[in-house]
Order: sequence, then structure tokens, then C-alpha cells
Amino acid sequence: MADEERRPKKKGNLVVWAILGLLILALGGFGVGQFGGNLTSVATVGEREITVQDYANAIRQEQNRLQQQTGQRLTMQQMQQFGLDQQVMERLLALAALEEEARRMGLSVGDAEVAERIRSNPAFGGISGEFDREGYSFALRSIGMNERRFEERIRAEAGAELLQAAVVGGIGVRDAHSQTIVDWLAETRTVTFAELGRGALDGISRAPTEEELAAFYEENGAAFEIPETRQITYAWVTPSMILDEVDIPEDRIAQRYEELGSEFRQPERVLAERLIFRDQAAAEAALAALEAGETDFDTLVEDRGLTLDDVDIGDVSRDDLDPAVAEALFALEEPGIAGPLETGLGPALFRVNAILDATEVPLEEVRDEIRDALARDAARREIDMSRESIDDLLAGGATLEELAQETSMELGTVALRPGASGGIVDYEAFRSAALAVAEGDFPELGDLADGGLFALRLEAIEPPQRPALEDVRAAVEQAWRDDDDARRLAEAAEAVATRLEAGESFEEVGLTPETLENISRDGVIEGLPRALVAELFEAEEGAVLARRGNRETAFVLRIDAVAAPDPEDPQTADLIAAVEQQIRSQVASDLFASFAEAVRADIGFTVDQQAVQAVQTQLLGGG
Repeated sequence: MADEERRPKKKGNLVVWAILGLLILALGGFGVGQFGGNLTSVATVGEREITVQDYANAIRQEQNRLQQQTGQRLTMQQMQQFGLDQQVMERLLALAALEEEARRMGLSVGDAEVAERIRSNPAFGGISGEFDREGYSFALRSIGMNERRFEERIRAEAGAELLQAAVVGGIGVRDAHSQTIVDWLAETRTVTFAELGRGALDGISRAPTEEELAAFYEENGAAFEIPETRQITYAWVTPSMILDEVDIPEDRIAQRYEELGSEFRQPERVLAERLIFRDQAAAEAALAALEAGETDFDTLVEDRGLTLDDVDIGDVSRDDLDPAVAEALFALEEPGIAGPLETGLGPALFRVNAILDATEVPLEEVRDEIRDALARDAARREIDMSRESIDDLLAGGATLEELAQETSMELGTVALRPGASGGIVDYEAFRSAALAVAEGDFPELGDLADGGLFALRLEAIEPPQRPALEDVRAAVEQAWRDDDDARRLAEAAEAVATRLEAGESFEEVGLTPETLENISRDGVIEGLPRALVAELFEAEEGAVLARRGNRETAFVLRIDAVAAPDPEDPQTADLIAAVEQQIRSQVASDLFASFAEAVRADIGFTVDQQAVQAVQTQLLGGG
């Protein structure tokens, strides 16, 4: 079976769960007859056979498991490439060896236990949830297995479970083992640190000599290298490029304004909240309390276990409300309380927080906006209608230069390299095509995200090259200054650390320190590099560290205290329990794997590669 069968199991048969999974996946199991009448097993371990059915189902189950994890279903060919088919076979051999060893030792369960496992499995439950005899038989027939063989598999698996439990049961964990791990995980530090900035250098950067600059460029020239560049010639057209050529009549603009009337005209509205009551008496009592000043609306909402978000109905117009509610709310001359009013949910009090006057944006203010939108739509349609004629020109051998002469497309060139931007380079479709094109390829028409079209030609590929120092002198000199400042800051930090180690305080060396207590190993200290936090846990108590930060900072840190986890803390107890469980699980897994391998070697096994190949070929055909 599949990998679940190698784990320690609770009561219940995983073979049945595998069957349920296969049934859910459109009964995708293979019957023995599909592989030929003489082909029944793919391997044997002692007297235990691994049937073609077992192997096919295990392969399918592994495909399903991987699909759940990755969202992608691997084909049989892909499983072979990754060696997953071999892993499935290894698991089946290990399980078969365990079952065979249990049989030889006489470990088994009675008929009552087998029956209980079948009856209690929800895979065979009917509508009422009780065991369904017909459903049980149908499920087995659907995957080509009879009841006798299935029940034999349950009994064999149960025996293997008993043996497995005996092998991995009672694994202990030494206190020193778990405590060492917990001490490492939960140890905390108290740290005092200070930051040194460029002020420690009197704010002055040195200027490099010619020799220093040349040596720096020789060592760091890769940082200034011009990456591979693709010289591209292209022709393109976008809606924005032909907007001025599109004529939009005034009556069309006015018509569109009317069509979008709700965007430019807003009726009178109110910002309101609604609090529903169980009956009219409760609503009137609440209103009376409000009018007497005994409470306020917010408190009424809170007393009901609600929040203001729960009662907010937003900005609403008359048309959004029942007529009676609208009449009451819009009758208010200023924000306030209205109600109780009957609603479809019951009597309610309304609080109006703002009254918004009706608004209308005149056509003159939005004319250009509407015209631009209409022109863009028209330009996109015009470009789309020109697609076929442009394609025909390219198919007839027209160059990009000729396209620019005979169509609305414009000609351009670009040096495409990492970091390039602007113009056509900002379109993902163009970048992808430009990176894929090879010298000698004929231009093809491509689509841009805004409805535009383009075609391109690769002129040349220029390999990465290092420019002459004179061409990048300013950048190299600035990089040298930054590096030199960072180096001198680190030296200044080392000098401060030496004085701290000699007994001086942070204040005595002119720094304003900050102390942080109980820093955890996975903690984050704002302003400090993450790697520096990790270094704190490699140093001993009392150690002083001097470290570079970025090019403008350095840090000096002192480990003031190292604290082991408190054994009385409930969180420590939880961590110890989790660590011990992890250790037991790992040891059990390793122990079981070793035992299964030893049993298999002792019993002996054979694998029929011809049968395995036949099953895999069938699965290849089925995807």
C-alpha cells in the first residue's frame, strides 16, 4: 500500500481509506484483468505477494498525495524521472515484509476485530451513517477486489500493526538529550549596544589616490559591469499614440454623459446607523433613555453586544430605504436620532451622523475625461481592425521600417538589459518577446496589455563588458569612499570594544547605549542586522562584539547576561514535551525503517520487473 501504511496506526484500516480515496477519484483503480490473465503480482516477500492491484493503487495514491501537496498531478513518466515509483515499491516491500514476519510469528487478530474495523469505517457507511452491506460490496467490486481478499488484507495489516507497535513502542528519551535541545532553543540574552555613525569619522570621507582607485576597480569591477545587452529594433502602435487622430462627436460625448449619469449625479444622502430591537416597547424604552440623557447611542449598541460596524448602513439615499424610514430620516434638519421606525427586521432606532446634499458634476467639467475614454475605446478598435493587414504585410516579407511607412506603427530601437525601463520596455509582452527572439528570426505581431501591437527584430547581442575606469570614475570613487568609510567605522568600533573590555562604560567612551533584555534566539532587534542577532548567541556572557552594519553604521555590543529557560515556566514544559515527542517520532521512524529492512533481507524478496513495467505502461497510457 502507500506510505501511510508505514506509520504507527490507530484502530482502523488504511487500506480502506485508500479505497475510499480511489473511489472519490472516479474509481481510478486498475483491475487485475487489465494487465493480462497470467500477470497477478509484481513482487513477493516470503509467501506474501504484492499484486498488480496493490502496486497500481499505491502509485495512484502517491500521485494523489503529491497533487494535494503541490497542486499539480505528476504523470507516470515524471514519477519515473524523480524515482518516485521506486519509493512506492520500497514502501510496499517494507510493509509486505512486516506482514510476512507477523504471519511467521503468528501475530494476528480475530474475526471480531476484522468485522469491527470494517463496520466502523465511514467509507462503508450508508446515508444513516451505519454500515451498509451493499455499499461495502460495491466499493470492493469497483476496484476489482473480493471480500475474502480484502478481509485477508485487513487481518495481515492488523498483524503488521501489532509487530510495528512492539518494535517502536516504549521508546524513551533521556532527560539530558531533551534538556540540551530546550536550553539551546529557549535560551535568552540581555544585551547592551550602541551604534556608531559617520560622526565617529568627523563626517569626513577620504579621497582615494589614483593607485587606490585603480586597485579598487580591479577588485570590484564586476559591480560596474554592463550586463548582456540586446539591441532591438521594433515597430509599435498603442491607443495613446493615435488618440489625437480619433474624432469623437460632441453628441456622442453628451450621450455618454447621460449614460454615466449616476457617476456624475448624486441624490441627497444621509450617513446613518440602524439599531434593531426585539419589539416596539424595547425600542421606545431605549429612545426614552436617550432623551433623558441616561445613555447614548454608542452605549446602546455596546449593551447589545454589537459594534458600530455592525449597525452602520453607510450613505443611503431615499431610494435605498423604505418610504416611511426615508421620510423620517430626510426630515431631520441636522444629525440626530430618528425612530422608533418599523423595518423588515423589526422596530429600529436610526442615528443620522451626516446629511449630504445632492450633487451634480456638469458636463463641462468632465467633457475631456469622457472624450478621452471614448477615444481610447475607438483607438483600440481601430488598432484591432488593422491587425489583419499588418499581419499580411509581415507575412509578405515587409520589414519593420516598411511597416512604419505603410501603417500607423512607429519605428524605434532599444538597448534591452536588466534594469532598462521606459517606453515599450515597460510592457511585459515586449520584454518576454525581446528576450526570446534569436538572430535571424522573422518579426511576428504581438499584443500589448493596453490594446497595442508590436513587432521586433534582434539586431545584435552584446556580451557583458566592463567599461573603462574613466567612463565610470564618479561611481567607482563613490563606492570606494563608502567602502573606506565602512572600514574605518569598523576600526573605530573595534577600538571602542577594546576600551569596553578594559572596563570603561559606554558613556565613558562617548556613546549612548540601549539595553534589551530577554532576547530570544529567533528574536528581532530593530535596527540590527538579523545575522548580528544570531552572532549574539554564539558569544559568551561578558563578551564585547564590534560589527559592521551598513556602509554608514557600525555596532558595539556587550552580552550582559545569558539566561537558561525557567523549568517552572509552563511554556518551557510545553517545549520540553514537544521536543521529546519529536525525538521519539524520529527515533521510532529510524528504528522501524531499520527493522523493516532487516526483516526483508532475512525473509528474501523478488521483484518481477516485467510485471512492474506492464503496470507502469498501463498507467502511462492512463496519464
